Amino acid sequence: MSPFDRRPAVWIGHVALPTDRMLESAQFMHRIGMRSIFEGPQVSIFEMRGGTHLILQAKSGIEAGDAPFDLMVDDIHDTHRRFTTMGLSPSPIEAVPAIDHERFRVREPAGHWITVYSTHVGSEPV
Repeated sequence: MSPFDRRPAVWIGHVALPTDRMLESAQFMHRIGMRSIFEGPQVSIFEMRGGTHLILQAKSGIEAGDAPFDLMVDDIHDTHRRFTTMGLSPSPIEAVPAIDHERFRVREPAGHWITVYSTHVGSEPV
């Protein structure tokens, strides 16, 4: 049996984020580790682990706030150091014992706060 046969049958396909700074938001997503699939003036698509795609959608009048999704990384301390070195000014890492995670937040160019969590994926392929 292939390890792929043991993966969950479904996953998040797409998440969307409006931006009034398409070029800067696209550059940000690439810098933090997403793979560019398509970049345009109205829509840009970035791929993440697991095949999930982030769709950046051009929109005027963005209200800054929490992004409608969060990210998860293998090594939160290394990621935090890397984001700090890149000048992204992430918040301090904090423990979230209720859900067995650590997290920090980083603001993308359109003003959305993206929460980055430590991983705790199971032992089965995902």
